[in-house]
Amino acid sequence: MFTNNALTRWFFILLSALIITLILWNTYAFFNQLKDNERSKMQIWASAQRVFQQIDLENSSDNEIIIQILNSNTTTPMISYSHLDNSYNHRNIPERQIDTDAKRSQLIEQFISENKPIESRYQGELLSTIYYGNSPIINKLKYYPAALILIIFLFFSVLYFFYKTSKSAEQNRLWAGMAKETAHQIGTPLSSLVGWAEILKSENVNPSYILEIEKDIQRLETITERFSKIGSVPKLEERDLVKETQLAFDYLKSRSSKLITFQLEILDSPIMVRLNQQLFDWTIENMVKNGIDAMKGKGTITLTLEANAKNAYIRVTDTGKGIPKRNFSKIFMPGFTTKKRGWGLGLSLAKRIIEKYHNGKIRVLKSTPDVGTTMEIVLRKAR
Repeated sequence: MFTNNALTRWFFILLSALIITLILWNTYAFFNQLKDNERSKMQIWASAQRVFQQIDLENSSDNEIIIQILNSNTTTPMISYSHLDNSYNHRNIPERQIDTDAKRSQLIEQFISENKPIESRYQGELLSTIYYGNSPIINKLKYYPAALILIIFLFFSVLYFFYKTSKSAEQNRLWAGMAKETAHQIGTPLSSLVGWAEILKSENVNPSYILEIEKDIQRLETITERFSKIGSVPKLEERDLVKETQLAFDYLKSRSSKLITFQLEILDSPIMVRLNQQLFDWTIENMVKNGIDAMKGKGTITLTLEANAKNAYIRVTDTGKGIPKRNFSKIFMPGFTTKKRGWGLGLSLAKRIIEKYHNGKIRVLKSTPDVGTTMEIVLRKAR
């Protein structure tokens, strides 16, 4: 069943197709009518030429009319070949186009392809053959359908782009609403967990257990805050990138399988950048988890942090299966995934966080099949 919106869309598509068909058909009919009128004009001109060759103009009362007809053709290019004296005459053709026999023959072939030659006969004898081409207005008109189709194509391209943009904006609002609702739903049991943790403290439970529970509660609070920021512009603060990267990396290391080897190569001195802590941690988490998935849970994750005078560079390298070069840009598209499970949103969110909110860049720096992949984040330094 079609919805009202779908029916309306199809109605306008069919109406547009009908209008385009009518325009093209009328243009074609008008073009053919002009061609017929052009041929009628040339046939009259050929008749006038035949009379001109047969009568004594000095004694004819129709001499002025015949001369006017012969002189009336000021637009249609033509070449007249006289079979009586084996000579050529031309009108409305620049001299440079027929200054040699080869050029004239080539032009005659062109005229034959455009219009059927007109033969002038008198009492069965062939007097002349007239070769004529399309007039300037016909030459311009024959490109009109192509120009019209191009304009229509551009018009529909703009409509399609507008439709896709509107649909994308609607989906973004939907995802933002779902994210905020998720954050709201998590908030209720999270508050309860905080209360239970306080009760456990009074029950002389092993403090190390409570410490781990509080870490997970804090993590849930971070996740809730992340989801609540989707759809709104996050606040950026000047922070030490070295410290923030270290904290995010250490947390992931403590929560990952022992089959994963973590290596961290960072600078000793602080690197100040403007960022949102929760969203930045989320990005590092997505990139590291993406690398772990590529290694199927076993391998080495290396995080490197470098900087120059203007930018800071964060590189996450895994020893996984690698990424085909054709997919370098696709992996950041929402929904793209090579895994059997998952929605393909991790790297898409990372790209949105880094490029839209932090004015940075994220890309696949390099990837080799069965060797591994290096992802790179570039952020501008605050000072």
